[in-house]
Amino acid sequence: MAKPLNVAVQMDPIEHISIDGDSTFALMLSAQERGHTMWHYEVRHMVLREGVLKQGATREERLFARARPVTVRRERGNHFTFGEESIIDLGRTDVVLMRQDPPFDMGYITATHLLEHIHPRTLVVNDPIAVRNAPEKLLVTHFPDLMPPTMVTWDVEAIRGFRATHKDIVVKPLFGNGGAGVFLIKHDDPNLNS
Repeated sequence: MAKPLNVAVQMDPIEHISIDGDSTFALMLSAQERGHTMWHYEVRHMVLREGVLKQGATREERLFARARPVTVRRERGNHFTFGEESIIDLGRTDVVLMRQDPPFDMGYITATHLLEHIHPRTLVVNDPIAVRNAPEKLLVTHFPDLMPPTMVTWDVEAIRGFRATHKDIVVKPLFGNGGAGVFLIKHDDPNLNS
């Protein structure tokens, strides 16, 4: 059997996840079953600072997080237990799972830049550059033969024209998640202006 890994999981507050539908929780359960040590932290707990300058060496940035060891279990309402909080050097973990949900805002973008300081020396899943350069609702536009008619815009008149052509349309925020803000607007629906 391979040696157990030290896995840091960058995610949303674990207290609020749905254990039945959260893929990060499923990954954590699986990793734990394989004997890996799990750490939980949030983006707001990251700290990038200079490392110690050793004689003859160049200064290197180090990425830390205020994190807690975590044990997970499939038990609704009692699905995790935290250990004592400590500062961990993310560059010395074996794997960092970048799993927080969008919104794809500047905090999210900044987290990808911070994680670049340790990747690829430390495996960051998924690659922070790829995460930043491939927002899911825009990436799919490179595969038009696999999609229904699609438009990405802020322009309300363009949306009205798209609706006039296609009648019933689905409108969704570009940087949302979990189905929030997704609406079906029928051809006779007066709520387009909402």
